[in-house]
Order: sequence, then structure tokens, then C-alpha cells
Amino acid sequence: MSVVTDLGRVHSVGLNAFAADVVEIQANISSGLPGFRISGSADTSLKEAKERVRAAVNNSGLKFPEKQVTVALAPANLPKSGAGFDLAMAVAVLVATGQALTTLLSGTVMIGELALDGRLRSTRGVLPLLLGARDAGFTRAVVPTENVAEAVLVDGIEVGGADSLSDVVAWLAGNLVLDTVHDGGRTPEPSSVPDMTDVVGQPAARHALEVAAAGAHHILMTGPPGIGKTMLACRLPGILPRLSHSESLEVTAIHSVAGILPAHRPLVVTPPFVAPHHSASITALLGGGTGMARPGAVSRAHRGVLFLDECAEMGSKVLDSLRQPLEDGTVRVARRDGTAVYPARFQLILSANPCPCAPVNDVDCVCTSIVRRRYLGKLSGPLMDRIDIRVQMEPPGDTALMTEQGESSAVVGARVAQAREAARDRWRDHGWMTNTEVPGSALRRRFRLAPEAMKPIESFLREGRITARGADRALRLAWTLTDLRGGTSPDVDDVVQALMYRDRGSGR
Repeated sequence: MSVVTDLGRVHSVGLNAFAADVVEIQANISSGLPGFRISGSADTSLKEAKERVRAAVNNSGLKFPEKQVTVALAPANLPKSGAGFDLAMAVAVLVATGQALTTLLSGTVMIGELALDGRLRSTRGVLPLLLGARDAGFTRAVVPTENVAEAVLVDGIEVGGADSLSDVVAWLAGNLVLDTVHDGGRTPEPSSVPDMTDVVGQPAARHALEVAAAGAHHILMTGPPGIGKTMLACRLPGILPRLSHSESLEVTAIHSVAGILPAHRPLVVTPPFVAPHHSASITALLGGGTGMARPGAVSRAHRGVLFLDECAEMGSKVLDSLRQPLEDGTVRVARRDGTAVYPARFQLILSANPCPCAPVNDVDCVCTSIVRRRYLGKLSGPLMDRIDIRVQMEPPGDTALMTEQGESSAVVGARVAQAREAARDRWRDHGWMTNTEVPGSALRRRFRLAPEAMKPIESFLREGRITARGADRALRLAWTLTDLRGGTSPDVDDVVQALMYRDRGSGR
């Protein structure tokens, strides 16, 4: 029989954007009129936990105290939101009233939302929450059973899944073993990405996509509707290498915060593919919401592909909002409760028609030159300067669709993987993984090309055909072309081809 202590202490974890912070929850029982107060920078959804916790305790065969109950969440200056603290608050109250033992609470964090009948509901963000708890020194976690497959992805922490508050109380008393799973969703499902062999009649665009995949370069495809722009973009994830374990955890954590992880197989092992509608707002792309910003499309596409189809139909401000994430690999969104910082190192794929009327044959276009220029003019110069490859796609020949068959994704992906591995080996000591991550200063100094190979870039700079940023990006693209052909350093042909990819097909 436990002794009433009047004070209960339980630890939980809260999300502050993408950062996890351990929260100590204290419940104090004092004399006075019955009441329930929650303090510690709690938002509206957290303050509503009073009714959930009270009903869950009573409906679990336990007794909520008919006294003054005060629950404090520390540190008090840390904004706290969501229903993930319900379980920890209920257990803290039960410990304070002597209805739950404390033996197993040392080194344990508790996460979960309570239903009115005492059941535990799944909570978003469990993976980053437990990563933060592990880094803080905790060795055990109690989560809803629906979140167990996601929780066990975190090594170094013992995970137990509970169906209800009464299960947690029985576990604390030593009368129940909490559920767990062994696989944890680590076994990937078969790939559902369509194959590159379906794409015929576009050899130049196929090769451009292969180059983009090999170096994680951004690409713009222009051409009449129905020519295969979307078809090619949707097949890009099939030729990209699988994510490493650390990358998988990082991407899975973002998807967990966004609340889009499948419960049965949560680990993301293939590069994500995110394709928002062309009517998407800046908030939809970068992230937003009340309180603390939630991840947007650029963060959900982290380590994968962000595809903007019909990009010329998007607003110019929406498109220009991508400039900072493209340059930094992160996105910062300021909201009422602070500035959220999310990873956003994605590969941007843009596709557009050459003009508003978009006929199958360009000779049938009825748009004036001013209209055509204004249509693609939404793609500003600073944004286009960050696009490494520009491809103008043309209709295939009369017999191409019937006679040609393109290479499969497996064949193309093997070449891409070999090129990526060459880049990793070259940059590993410097902490860079792909050619696009190499700073321009390193390309111009430590890895400067031979004078003969640099002449085309110097000529373009003198003529004003590229900017200094464009020169750096051309150098990165030249290194990718070198990796694809198995070379050791870009020669003049690689540099010229890189400049041609940047100089053509923009339609401007």
C-alpha cells in the first residue's frame, strides 16, 4: 500500500518546433475547495487537459482527489502545447494521492493523450521527443501502443506501449508488462515509385534528370503539356539512393512532427516526394500555424524531392520564398511562440509550360512575346540563379513512342549511386555529402580546377552571362558530370556542358 505524499513528480517531453525539451510535471494536492489548475506556459489545448485527466482517472477505476489540485510544468518559461502531457499529469496526480507507485519512475518519461474513458491515444512527434529524452539521459519511455513502432526506432532507450491509464498504473505496481514490438517498422515496404523505363522519346531530359539526381541539383523543365515533365519528375525518387540510417531518422522525425507517419511502418527509408498544388501559399510551402509553426512542404521534402508542377501559375512571392531554404538547407518561420527552425535540404524540380495558351506545337501559340515573357517572368532572376539545370523538352518523333524503350530505374539508379559515392569519398573529410553542399570558396581555392578548365567560366563572367553564384553552381555541376563519367577532376568539356545546362531552356 503506497503512502500519500501530496506531491507527485513525473517527467515528460515537449516539442518546441523541431527541438525536444524534457518537462518535469509536479502535482500538488492541498486542502481547499475542489479545483484543478495547470501552470507553466500552457496553451489552450493543454489547459483543456484538466477535463480529460479528471475523467480518465475516474473512468479507470481510480479516484480523482476532491481537493485543490495544482499541476506545474517546468521550466515555466518554456511554451508547451498539445495533448501529449496528459498521461504524465494523470500519473503525477495519482502518485500524489498514493494510487500509483514511484519505483519505476526514475529515468522514465511518459508521453500520451488520454481519452475520457482512460484509453491512450497516439501522439505526433514521438520520435524527436524520445531522441531528446535519450540525449537528456533518460533510459525508459512509456508511450501509447499506437506509437510503439515509431518509438522503438530510437536506440538506447527502453520503450513500453500502454493501451490505457490503468495499464500504466498496473505496470508501476509491477503487475503488468507493457507491450513492445521487435521490428519497429525498419523493414521497408516494396517501392511504389514508377519506373523510368516508361519514359520514351526524351533522351536529353532523361539524362538531365540523371545528372540532377547524381549531384542533388535543382532542375527546371519547360515544354508543352503532355510531353512528360510530370512523368519524369515522379520517377526521380526511383533513381535516388536510399536514405542512410541517420537520414532516415531525421526525415522520419520531421514527418512525425507533421503527423503524417503511417502507424504500421513509420521509418522513412526512401527519399520523400512532395508535390504541392500550384495554388499553395507561402505558409503551405514554408510552414506555419498558430503558436509554433508546423513543418511545411519544404521540410517534408527534406532529403528528397520538392516538385512544383505548373510553377509559372504560382505567385512570384511564393516562388521567391524558396530562395532562403535553397541556399541554407533550413527554413525559419516566426510565429507567436517563437521562431521554428526546420531542416529543408531538398531537391527542387520545377516544370512549366512555355506560355499561357500552351499548344502542343509551338507554332500554334497565340500569345504575344510580351505575354510569353511575363508568364515565365514569375521565375525571378535570383531564383533562376539557384537552378542548376534547365531543359527545354520537345515533342518526340512520330515513331519514338512505339519503338523506343528507355533504361529502367535500376540501371540509371546504379550510375547515380556510383556518382554519389564518388562525391562522398571526395568530400567526406570535409563533412559534405553531395556536390551541391560544397561551398563556393572551397571550389575556388582548395579544389580549384586547371586554368584551361576555368576559361569558359571566366569568359561567361566577363560577358555577364552568369553571376558569381552561378559560377559556383556551374563548378558543382561540372564535378557531378565528372563523377558520372568516372573522372577524377572536371575538364573543359565538363565545364562547358555545365554552363550549357545553366544557359539553355529557361524560356526567358
